[in-house]
Amino acid sequence: MCGIVGFFGDASREQAIEIVRRMSASIVHRGPDDEGHWGEDGFAFGMRRLSIIDLEGGHQPMWEKRSGLGVVFNGEIYNYREIQNRLTASGYQLETHADTEVVLATIAESGPDAVHQWNGMFAVAVWNPRTRQLLLIRDRLGVKPLYYYWDGKNLLFASEIKALLASGLIERRLNQQAVWDYLTFRYVPGPDSIWQGIRKLPPGHILELKDGGSPKEQAYWQTNVEFVANGDEAKSEPELEREFTELFLDAVQLRLVASDVPVGVLLSGGLDSSAVAAAAVEMGHRNFHTFSVGFNTGGYYSELPYARQVAEYVGAIYHEVVIDQKAFLDLLPDVVYHNDEPIADLASVPLLAVSQLARQNVKVVLSGEGSDEVLAGYELNENERHWQIARMLQSMPRPLLKAAAGVSGILGEGYNQRIQKIADISLSSWNKTDRPHITRYFRQRDKLALWPNRSYPDSEDLLGTMYARTSSLDPLEQLLTVYQQSWLVEDLLMKADKMSMATSVELRTPFLDYRLVEWANRQPKMVKVKRVGFLNYETKNVLRRFCASRLPKEILLRPKRGFPVPVNSWLQNGLNDWARNVLLDSSSRSGKAFSTSFVSERLSAARSGDQKAAGDIWLLIVLELWLRKWEVDLM
Repeated sequence: MCGIVGFFGDASREQAIEIVRRMSASIVHRGPDDEGHWGEDGFAFGMRRLSIIDLEGGHQPMWEKRSGLGVVFNGEIYNYREIQNRLTASGYQLETHADTEVVLATIAESGPDAVHQWNGMFAVAVWNPRTRQLLLIRDRLGVKPLYYYWDGKNLLFASEIKALLASGLIERRLNQQAVWDYLTFRYVPGPDSIWQGIRKLPPGHILELKDGGSPKEQAYWQTNVEFVANGDEAKSEPELEREFTELFLDAVQLRLVASDVPVGVLLSGGLDSSAVAAAAVEMGHRNFHTFSVGFNTGGYYSELPYARQVAEYVGAIYHEVVIDQKAFLDLLPDVVYHNDEPIADLASVPLLAVSQLARQNVKVVLSGEGSDEVLAGYELNENERHWQIARMLQSMPRPLLKAAAGVSGILGEGYNQRIQKIADISLSSWNKTDRPHITRYFRQRDKLALWPNRSYPDSEDLLGTMYARTSSLDPLEQLLTVYQQSWLVEDLLMKADKMSMATSVELRTPFLDYRLVEWANRQPKMVKVKRVGFLNYETKNVLRRFCASRLPKEILLRPKRGFPVPVNSWLQNGLNDWARNVLLDSSSRSGKAFSTSFVSERLSAARSGDQKAAGDIWLLIVLELWLRKWEVDLM
């Protein structure tokens, strides 16, 4: 695990190396164990290393003698030993035991197509000094971030935006559209970033730049949820469960054995992380450490009793940290800094706290990220129930469907309008008009009131474009495709990488093993959301079947919480004045642009217990703290 940086453009060797050294120095937290730099006229790259595999022999940049290729690499190739064995059997002479050499050797052997051999998370930069060609490669699901800046003459790349800014070559110009989108989604949707000119290389993409040319991006893999029938007969549930079990256990095992340092699990006590812990112990890993976090308010805001129960049940060594309001506020500025862009997912704070706890014992942790987006968690059982009602009604002749509006209560409040929608719009087009999403804060009309004299394209259009690109006719499959391409990448995985790496901890995600994702995306819906009664559905069915004999019954039956944070209630009890000062005092950078009366109204509503208003206020607070950290005004 590392942080990588690089420069390709108009500079002498000495100038290029100095640029790269400045960039590398800004991300020491990603790799405190080692660093390396290399350069020539017009190009330099470097890395910061967190030693995980081949502690002595994995120094970077690394070079392949025959081809002359050099590489810097952030991430892990979990199947590197399998590839090593193949390379050795074919006569290739490996000089290290590091997965970095596997990346380098396979690229020398197969070019960019080598990426299809790798099972892992990665951001890779490959330099060919003979042809003066640069390749940048990002993993399939976007577990590892990779940013770049191109001004028509110079290209800079890095694992974090702060490294690009540290180059001294980029003028800090705010991307106003990105701020507009953040106000709706609470994160900045890719591939753009919060800064003009800085772009995120999309997941599953390769960038190629030749001397004298322009960067060219090309997709090599893309997630897409669409059931593909297996011949003429569907597989039985036991068969599907066996396939899932084999894939999931292997995904966990690979992420445990691909390490020469201790490994633990971030354990919430929910189904996903508990399944990872149970699988790790089942695969024979003893003296296994789990790390959990809760708030001192207890109750709904502390899952620690469940986490303790799981750790005891599987026989793991349990660690916990409890944070209060003061600790939360003390950590918040660090969270804002390390996230690089404003991300108002306040679960980032407890994630940073539990990562700090984990670093006292291990260098690598596994987590449950991705399960909900791959296996249909959250409250998608309710979505499926509503869609099934629509299917039933759409199967009726249209005159009868109109008459169904008189059936009291079948669709709840406003059912007449919904019946009309069911009669007029096919179910396969619903998402393309409704554009459902897991986060939706300020709507277009709200932003026009919040930010006077500004108007940018509606952020909702991004969702419309994403739903229009989905290939499935089923609304659940469409929704999961969009979740996997947006929310998962830009919120969950971004904060997971940044909070863990801020503490020099590597975080691994077994549910995002690409083989498991591809398998789940091809399976019938019952693998994910299964009907268990009349208009009653159960989420993550195959995972629940896997866990039935491996975890306490209480863990299977408990409702999902997802890192609950008690911040909204704090705005009623003690923090409202603090929030008002942050957003409206004379030093406020957003206050120069936002409507004072609009923000004041939201603050008052939050003080009165309006949960929507409280969420809006925290989103604005994170943006304000970010603007202050990077010393930029919102105009």
